[in-house]
Amino acid sequence: MSGAATGAQPEAGAADAGIAGASNARARSVHLPATHLILSDSSCQPLLAEYGRVQTLAAARALLAELRGDMLRVASAGGGAPSSAGEITIPAITALLAQRLAQANRSPLRPIFNLSGTVLHTNLGRALLPDSAVQAVAEALRWPMNLEWDIETGKRGDRDDLVDDLLRELTGAEAVTIVNNNAAAVLLMLDTLANGREAIVSRGELVEIGGAFRIPDIMQRAGATLREVGSTNRTHLRDYANAANAQTALLLKVHCSNYAITGFTKSVEVAELAPLARERQIPLAVDLGSGTLVDLEQYGLPHETTVRETIAAGADLVTFSGDKLLGGPQCGIIAGRADLIARIKRNPLKRALRVGKLTLAALAPVLALYRAPDLLPERLTTLRLLTRPAADMRAQAQAILPLLQRALGADYDVRDEAMTSQIGSGALPVDLLPSHGLTVRAAAGSRVSDALGVLERRLRALPVPVVGRIAQDALWLDLRCLDADHQQRFMAQLEALAV
Repeated sequence: MSGAATGAQPEAGAADAGIAGASNARARSVHLPATHLILSDSSCQPLLAEYGRVQTLAAARALLAELRGDMLRVASAGGGAPSSAGEITIPAITALLAQRLAQANRSPLRPIFNLSGTVLHTNLGRALLPDSAVQAVAEALRWPMNLEWDIETGKRGDRDDLVDDLLRELTGAEAVTIVNNNAAAVLLMLDTLANGREAIVSRGELVEIGGAFRIPDIMQRAGATLREVGSTNRTHLRDYANAANAQTALLLKVHCSNYAITGFTKSVEVAELAPLARERQIPLAVDLGSGTLVDLEQYGLPHETTVRETIAAGADLVTFSGDKLLGGPQCGIIAGRADLIARIKRNPLKRALRVGKLTLAALAPVLALYRAPDLLPERLTTLRLLTRPAADMRAQAQAILPLLQRALGADYDVRDEAMTSQIGSGALPVDLLPSHGLTVRAAAGSRVSDALGVLERRLRALPVPVVGRIAQDALWLDLRCLDADHQQRFMAQLEALAV
């Protein structure tokens, strides 16, 4: 027994020596420069200047650990060290490090080419701001601003005053207040006027929009009791009259944001409902949703009821968005009777929902553009995109088509075609705009499985991702929102699609 145990010792010693030898061999095969040598090298100095020592050091250590692990796996697999293992230079490592740091510090909020055919795309940020608004925001970012300070009196002011005169002029309202979006505007209005009481709404107007925003849910959060009247397709004035009682705090009409009920239908217009509201001394509020400040028909677009028309028809309060048809930044605007606006502004919830200086800096110049309605299609980006001539988009399609076809090769068939755009964000949901763009289909005999899905992913992987839409066995690229100033940048990156 003892002899057997003693006889095993040399074998174990030999195994240990073999393991040590193998480990030493692998260690020699994965020799990499020390971290301090990398950071002190001239090739790394620009990275230290841009990203700082702490971040660069952490990234260098992580990169070296990955390289060492990869090389050890190759050696352990019996393949020996990679031929270049002993030749990895500090500049080569620094180049990899630069890529890592750039990727880690890239903003998650990135530019997109919106070729989806939806102009006011909620998921892509809705309205694009005109240059005057962009410049105003840039200035507000760099300077302290008189957000809540009255320059004339030297005392505390009201941030709503920065756009109050403009909005009252454009809407005909007695007073206004601004919050961070239209959902917040509806919530604040209901919480102020109908908390603990009833609000009457037509059953056909209990809308749900994107993100599962539902009017009944907002009313519940505001502490208001929903009193439904009428039916899904028909509501009459008598339905409101019969439902109104001592507990009624508000008559509420809601814009059908993203659908239309057609056929045997009846709804009660604001002008018809306003006399009942006055007779019963119940405020009449209208949620216009997208909201517009001008008659769009003068620009060749379908009519959408304006805020001024709604107030003139007898609405006591109107809520609407700033970043939809208005063409400004995200915000919610409440306009109407001065006494009701004063109550809303005293609600503690208003402070939680108020907007900051950047929103107001962007909103004011956008509103100012409406003082020259004849120049609006040239100056307001949203309106310019909505009124683009199809001929302009056709010319773009013809210029882009050969480049895209060459990049995609024989597996795809690219054509320029007429198509239709939609306004989006619940504005005029059934109205479509004549447009033009490119369609891409899998060519006969294409070698690519799921060709359109593959192409859609490749477009999203471009330096500036491209968003189109797949329908009817084709990928549709609507060029309505491809600004002429961005066309060259779009075309330049198409080469990256080549396999």
